[in-house]
Amino acid sequence: MMRKLSKISAVLILWACLTGSAFAADVKLEDASLLQIFDVLKGKEFVDMTHAFTLGIPHWPGFDDMKMEKIYDYDADGFYAHRYTLVGQWGTHVDPPAHFIKGLRMADQIDVKEMIAPLAVLDIREKVQKNPDYEASIKDLEEWESRNGPLPEGTFVALRTGWHKRWPDAKAFQNADEKGVAHFPAWGLDLLKVLFEDRKVRAIGHETTDTDAGYKGNMECETYVLSKNCYQIELLANTDSLPEWGALIVVTWPKPLNGSGFPARVFAILP
Repeated sequence: MMRKLSKISAVLILWACLTGSAFAADVKLEDASLLQIFDVLKGKEFVDMTHAFTLGIPHWPGFDDMKMEKIYDYDADGFYAHRYTLVGQWGTHVDPPAHFIKGLRMADQIDVKEMIAPLAVLDIREKVQKNPDYEASIKDLEEWESRNGPLPEGTFVALRTGWHKRWPDAKAFQNADEKGVAHFPAWGLDLLKVLFEDRKVRAIGHETTDTDAGYKGNMECETYVLSKNCYQIELLANTDSLPEWGALIVVTWPKPLNGSGFPARVFAILP
């Protein structure tokens, strides 16, 4: 029977993803305090899965570049401050359901409990090296489960393609041919339906600028994901530093009222 992680307490979720505990043998899992758990967590390795954003970085071609203006300086004003002008979908960012689907949740309406989850990583790098248009399939998930067991409910699934290493080269990210058609890897719609309808994952994330393969020229996969009233993260970094299973992911972003997206800070805690 599939493990119902979403029904386990936050303490149990943290503990289940940790190894090498420093707790005394007579301390029961359910009796561990949050401070005891923190004492274990602070000794773990943390991986920043977020790109630092600036001007000219990879982004969806329909958006303008960001602007960054210095408005106060140390010498003249005694402090340092900038004014930023950018689209919500800039750099590593969150796409809330309302980004595509009217009436579903905005960025500020996503519960903070959904911002921490077990992390599964689907590694398709070898297939992408052979075919940059490769779309992750149900077979990729089946191969993952053959090594790690059934994917638990409430998991965040990240797609590891190796594309993040092209950062911050916007041209390399698009990988366009002579006709201007982009070629980069993506999710397959059949896989997404299994993940959200059968495995009941919490959210997904990828290294590229889009959920859908560049050559297709449509947004059917992103539309599907957001229609499930779940969020996704785009332009993830450092996925090659993550295990396939056993880590936790923490996904955070500011809280703009009725926000359609925003740059996010994403990191993983390794087991």
